[in-house]
Amino acid sequence: MITGAASGIGRSLARRLSRHGSPVIIADVDENGLEETAASLKGPVLSRVLDVRDADDVQRFAKEVQAWLDLPLAAVFNNAGVATSTTVLNSVPEDDSWLFDINYWGVVNGTRAFLPQLVKQNYGVIVNTSSVYGLVGMPKNSAYCAAKFAVRGFTDSLRQELRGTGVSAVTVHPGGIKTNIIRNARIHSDPDGQGRTLAQMAADFDKIALTTPDKAAEIIHRGVERGKARILVGPDAYVFDALARIAPTHYFTVMARLFDR
Repeated sequence: MITGAASGIGRSLARRLSRHGSPVIIADVDENGLEETAASLKGPVLSRVLDVRDADDVQRFAKEVQAWLDLPLAAVFNNAGVATSTTVLNSVPEDDSWLFDINYWGVVNGTRAFLPQLVKQNYGVIVNTSSVYGLVGMPKNSAYCAAKFAVRGFTDSLRQELRGTGVSAVTVHPGGIKTNIIRNARIHSDPDGQGRTLAQMAADFDKIALTTPDKAAEIIHRGVERGKARILVGPDAYVFDALARIAPTHYFTVMARLFDR
């Protein structure tokens, strides 16, 4: 089961798992994108327009999945996510709430809805998408970092609770992935003060994003199959992880110098 499957990593995961012979359940708030994903899948697919912020509807969806699927549910990918970017001083509370409701509570809602089925069958894995911004705090991304740190903490805690069972919990930390997350973000003005439009900011992001969604899906799939508890996606993710360990309070200074060079 994959949320955020209308594009990006979610779509690539759905296609990859379908090619490997797995029935796939896909969900997203974007109906048109979801239909495109479903049409590209060769095997059995259940598609559902879903707002992960709606805990009751996610619970209903979990029951629909259980009724549709005649096999054990192997994995739940809580992948849906959005972005915003601004300073704390200029932040818009409504935007921060919108982001946190999707990026954190959407993960919690998906976990709570599907975990009982996994525990009952004593098999399966919860895969929650955090970010490299769940490893370090970055300026002008306070809400995004807060939500992704929360996903990391939530999943780490869940992992310990599941010790001794046949169910596991995995945290995914993608670096820059070539998706539409910036194009769909709530950004009211260029946070760097350069006067760029949203399209220009998205184009700049594409230039530095090192990993395609298909490559990200491959890394995640292989990581889950190998039983990893934490999956770093992309070479930049390893840089972020190393800097967080080596220079836990000065990583941004080091990163700024690397960018300058």
